[in-house]
Amino acid sequence: MESGPAIFAGLVFALFGGGLLVWTATRVRRREPVAHGVNPVASATLATVAAVIALTLGAWCFTQL
Repeated sequence: MESGPAIFAGLVFALFGGGLLVWTATRVRRREPVAHGVNPVASATLATVAAVIALTLGAWCFTQL
């Protein structure tokens, strides 16, 4: 019973982290801003860190099954 929420949360975190990482990489590769009005390096770094944290949380949820 308790594995259902862990699978759902892990999937949500993994999809969000993967999507954010792909989106950030695409914006950086095209030399487009990741966030408007913010230092490009800082916004790309913060978005990458958030994506890695989300992927880590997703992996952690999957290990709790």
